[in-house]
Amino acid sequence: MRILVVEDQVKMATFLKKGLAEVGYAVDLAESGSAAESYMAQGDYDLVILDVMLPDQSGIDTARHIRRDGYEGPILMLTALSTTKDKVNGLDAGADDYLTKPYSFDELHARVRALLRRKGAANNGNHSNTLKYADLELDLIQRKARRSGQEISLTTKEFALLEYFMRNPERPLGRVSIAEHVWDIHFDSESNVIDVYINLLRKKIDAPFAKRLIHTVVGTGYVLKENL
Repeated sequence: MRILVVEDQVKMATFLKKGLAEVGYAVDLAESGSAAESYMAQGDYDLVILDVMLPDQSGIDTARHIRRDGYEGPILMLTALSTTKDKVNGLDAGADDYLTKPYSFDELHARVRALLRRKGAANNGNHSNTLKYADLELDLIQRKARRSGQEISLTTKEFALLEYFMRNPERPLGRVSIAEHVWDIHFDSESNVIDVYINLLRKKIDAPFAKRLIHTVVGTGYVLKENL
C-alpha cells in the first residue's frame, strides 16, 4: 500500500517514513500543503497522513483541496490541537480519522491498518484482517502468509508485493503501478528489481504447489489469478 506523509518537521517525517517502510508500506514525503497537492496529482495513494500545521497552508485546507480534486481514499490527520471544534473542522474538511500528538507509532499503525481495512471493505465487502484468494491467505496483523494451510516466510518487501496483488486479484498490474505502490514515487520502474522480486515470490508461493497463481501478462506486467 502506498502512503503520502505530509509533515514539515524533518525529524517527525523521517520517523514516520522509516516506521511505515519497516512494516511494508511504500511512503512518499511532502513538506507542505502545495507539495502534497503536487504529489497527489502525480500518483495514486491508498492513504494520506496529513499534519494540520503546515508552513504554507493548513492541513485542513489541504484536505479540502485534495478532496475537491477527486481523492477518495482515507485521510488521517495529525495535530497537537485536541479540542472537539478542531476535530470537527478536520472531519468536515474530509479527514476520516484524527490522531492527537503525542502518539505512539503502534497507535498510528493501528489507525492506518483500520483505515485501509475500511477502504478494502468498501471496495470488496471484506472487513477481515486477512486477505484471501484461492488457497492463499495473508494475515495483515501478524504479517504472515499461508497457502493450503502451510506458513510461508516472506521478507517485508515480498509481503508488500503479495499484499498489493491480493488487494487487486485478477487485475493485470503494470510495472509502474507495482513500483509506485510497493516502492515509492522515486523508484525506477524500468529496472529489473520488480522482476527479481516477482521471481522470489513465485518460488515461495507458487513453486511448491500444484497450481500457479502469479502469471505474466505479456505487454502489461503480472496478475494474480487461478486460471489464465
